[in-house]
Amino acid sequence: MNLFYKISSIPVAILLGLVSAASYAGTVTVITSFSKEITQVYKTAFEKANPTIKLEILNKNTVQGIAYVRELPVGQRPEIFWASAPDAFEVLAGQNLLLNVSDQANKSVPAKVGNYPINNPQGLYLGQALSGYGLMWNTRYLGANKIPTPSQWVDLTKPVYFNHVAISSPSRSGTTHLTVETILQGEGWDKGWSQLLQIAGNSAAITERSFGVPDGVNNGQFGVGLVVDFFALASKAGGFPVDFAYPNVTAIVPANIGLFSGSKNSEEAKKFIAFSVSPEGQALLLDPKISRLPVLPLSSFSNKVPAGYPNAFDIAKRAKVNFNSDLSEERYNVVSSMFDQTITFRHKDLQAATKAIHEASAALAKKPSAQGQALLKQAQDLAFTPIVTSSLVGNKNFLALFATSKKDAAANKEISGLEDRWNVQAKEHYAKAKSFAEQALALAK
Repeated sequence: MNLFYKISSIPVAILLGLVSAASYAGTVTVITSFSKEITQVYKTAFEKANPTIKLEILNKNTVQGIAYVRELPVGQRPEIFWASAPDAFEVLAGQNLLLNVSDQANKSVPAKVGNYPINNPQGLYLGQALSGYGLMWNTRYLGANKIPTPSQWVDLTKPVYFNHVAISSPSRSGTTHLTVETILQGEGWDKGWSQLLQIAGNSAAITERSFGVPDGVNNGQFGVGLVVDFFALASKAGGFPVDFAYPNVTAIVPANIGLFSGSKNSEEAKKFIAFSVSPEGQALLLDPKISRLPVLPLSSFSNKVPAGYPNAFDIAKRAKVNFNSDLSEERYNVVSSMFDQTITFRHKDLQAATKAIHEASAALAKKPSAQGQALLKQAQDLAFTPIVTSSLVGNKNFLALFATSKKDAAANKEISGLEDRWNVQAKEHYAKAKSFAEQALALAK
């Protein structure tokens, strides 16, 4: 029997299946917090350059992505993690969930942006884009409401911004976590939390996803939002009436890409990682729909760079925060938990206290009262002092408790007890702050 007869005798459906299976080297699954506007551009370009490899995109926020992979056994994990939070990659590295990818690095990428390494020194993940954190505002909204343009985080603590601001929660957004951590590292723990509590008190909403903040600013639901730069840059390039500023207290850090241990198609995944940091992959970041800052210097792209495009390396030289990802990773869960228990879950209480404090402060400015001023100071201290002190967050045993795996029932119980206590204390503090502020206001009438 000749070979032609053997092949022709195979059912067509089976034959087509064999051809289809042979045409793909493998599917690469990517866990990412990035929007479809970013991932679709990369998927299309990569699959065109590598027709035997398919990209499957699973969109999850950073915290969900870590939890998802941590629960999967070896051999069933996705291939790639692609997100904006270097501290999240440190969490994965600490749990031995990443493989070395230093051989996929682009040697033309500078070693650092400012003082921050672009690629992980141990080679466990690569910088794929650069991100800065700042203020996005709707120009029409501010004009219509006669609100001044902000330039620094502290501006958003002023009474004029009450109910005009939005921020997401760090437990729901890796980029928000970086924004919060940047403020804490730039201002110090106590002063940083005081600013965050005042900004949150002025906020109209704590959004469920980081996308909710720029979307709300774009459509005029909010006046100002705390965002990662690419949200604002893409919106501005898309014609929305928005603008953006990097405060002095900011940081430029890499958005990263890494390879999970225990995945099926690691060799194919390495090709995508190499593509993402290649000149071709980096040039995609300049697409107006993406508007991200490349890890390659802008001079690498000749005339492809849009006019006025931010230069990440210049911004990093001016930035006043030398971001410490090890510190951020150590207190990652503490920061997220504190924010939720004292801000996200108690936002209405914090708003009410903040409003009362603003009203009392304005009245006392017109009619001074020593007793009223003392009551106002008590109100401000109660509302805007963090539940967890800087000394406690510096305690290694305390941090170790929050770093314990959720499978540890005893640790879970202790953490839950602490969180319940923080929540109750926050409610009590905000209620007392509101009462003291109202008493101060009465004295100024």
